[in-house]
Amino acid sequence: MRHSAPHGDISGSSAQWSDSGFDQSLTGWDRFADPLLGGGVGKVAGSGVETGLGSAHGKAILLGEHSVVYGAPAIVLPLLDLQATASIRRARRGFITSDLYTGPLATAPIHMDPVLTALRVSAEQLDVRPDRVELILRSTIPFERGLGSSAATSAAVVRAVANLAGVRLTEAQTHSLVQEAEHVAHGTSSGLDAHAVQSMTPLRFQQGKPTTVKVAEKCTFVIADTGTSGSTAAAVDGVSMLRDIQPRVVDRVVEDLANLTDDVVYSLGIGDPIRVGQSMHEAHSLLAYLGVSSPALDAVVAAALEAGAYGAKLTGSGLGGCVLAVVPDQEQAGDVAAAMTAVGATRTWTTSLIPNDFDLMTAPTARVRKEDR
Repeated sequence: MRHSAPHGDISGSSAQWSDSGFDQSLTGWDRFADPLLGGGVGKVAGSGVETGLGSAHGKAILLGEHSVVYGAPAIVLPLLDLQATASIRRARRGFITSDLYTGPLATAPIHMDPVLTALRVSAEQLDVRPDRVELILRSTIPFERGLGSSAATSAAVVRAVANLAGVRLTEAQTHSLVQEAEHVAHGTSSGLDAHAVQSMTPLRFQQGKPTTVKVAEKCTFVIADTGTSGSTAAAVDGVSMLRDIQPRVVDRVVEDLANLTDDVVYSLGIGDPIRVGQSMHEAHSLLAYLGVSSPALDAVVAAALEAGAYGAKLTGSGLGGCVLAVVPDQEQAGDVAAAMTAVGATRTWTTSLIPNDFDLMTAPTARVRKEDR
C-alpha cells in the first residue's frame, strides 16, 4: 500500500539477489557455493565477465539504542526491501562507482573509509587484490539515518568479494569482517548492526549475542525520515560524557530502557502491539532525557501519536534520522504517514513483522507496569 509519493511498503524482500543467510554448520571456507548466499562465482547476465555479487538489507532499532552500548538488550527489526547491493570484478586498477563517490579507490574521500575497510579486510582474507578491482555499489537505504546503511553496504561488499573468490563465508565470518568496517564508521560499535543486516527475523541483542524474537501476531510499523542526518559517534560520545557527569542517573536510565526492551520482547511474544507502543513512548522520553532526540524527531513522534499510532520513538543513534511508529493496521499506517509528512518528514515507509515459530531460549518476565499494580 502506497500512502504518498515517497512512501513505500517494505514488508517483504524484493532485492535482486536473495539474502537468505548462511549455513551455521560451516567451520571454514566453502568454495564454489551458492552465489545467492555470498559464496561461489556469479556472472552478470550478458557481460561474460566474472563478477562477484552481494547484498544485505537495512534495519531499524525497535528499542535499546544507546543502552545496548552499556550491556543492556536491544531489539532490531529487519527492513528487507531496503537493500544495499555490490558487484565486483577484477581489473587493472581500483575503481568504485557509487551514489556517494565515483572514481579511483586510491583517491576516495574519508566518508568512504568504512566501505574501503570492508573491501580491504575481506580481500586480504580471500586472496583478492583490493587495488585491482572495480566495485559498483547501489543502495535504497537512506544514508546517515540510523537504518543500517553503512553495515549493509559493508556486508554487501564482503559478500561480493567472497562471491568473486568462490568462497562461502559463515555468518560469524561475515559479521567479523563487517564489524571491522563498523568500527571505522562509528567508533564504538556494539555489533548490533553487523548482525541485523544479515538476519531475516527480529533479534534481541545483548552483549554481542543475538537471539531470535518470537512474534505472535502481525505488527505493523511506519518509519519516517526527518530529513536530517544524525551522527552515531557524536550521539554515543554525548551519552558517554553525560554518564561521566551523572553516572547514577544515566545508569538508572539504562536500566529502565533495558526493562522496556524486554517488556517489548514479551509483548511481541503475546501479540500485544498496544503494549509495544506504550513501551516505545516511554523509551523516547528516556532517550530525549539522554540528549539524543531533536525538535524534528519530537515533532514527528507527536504527529504519529495524534494520528492514531500506538506509540512512536526515534530509532537509531538520534540527533536526527528517523522515527519508528507502531500502528493498528495498514490503513492506519497511511494516516500516520501523512501526519508525519505534514510536520516535515521527507519520506516514509511501512514494514510488518509477521508471526513466526521461533521462541527465545529464555523468555524474559514481563515488566510490571504501575497501572497494572
